[in-house]
Amino acid sequence: MQQKEITNPPEFTDSASDLTDISNAPKSGRVVALDPGTKRVGAAVCDELRITCRALPVIERTSWKKLLLRVKNIVQEFDASALVIGLPYNFDGTESDMTAEARRLGRNFSLSLDIPVFLQDERATTWEARGRLWEQGMDKKKARKFTDSESATIILGDFLDRIG
Repeated sequence: MQQKEITNPPEFTDSASDLTDISNAPKSGRVVALDPGTKRVGAAVCDELRITCRALPVIERTSWKKLLLRVKNIVQEFDASALVIGLPYNFDGTESDMTAEARRLGRNFSLSLDIPVFLQDERATTWEARGRLWEQGMDKKKARKFTDSESATIILGDFLDRIG
């Protein structure tokens, strides 16, 4: 059975070209964050008061349709008011192929979900996530399984700090 695609109201799609603009960010409610990769997508969610962020299971990336359905389920499960996607700039601030891919995903999600979608600079989150996991006593092999979702918690925390 094919799922009906949800189209955002104009106030969401009009800003799809600049998903870094946080002026229409909801002031309350849970937010879901994604750290997109080519094989896996890390996921995280905050509590309703936006005090804590926690990692969710990694999403295996096989197709756009499966990724969209999984993200829709997460958004629905947590009654999320917004989605944040990590935007991977190079350390010097230039864009890469993955930056373009994150922008493409952001645009697609903004057209397919009924909540606003934002992009958040995620430079160095992978390194920070690995460091956090190693501090918790995980060895490198075990930490590899959790790095993507831990990165998503950092992206989410940075976004929440940004919107105040």
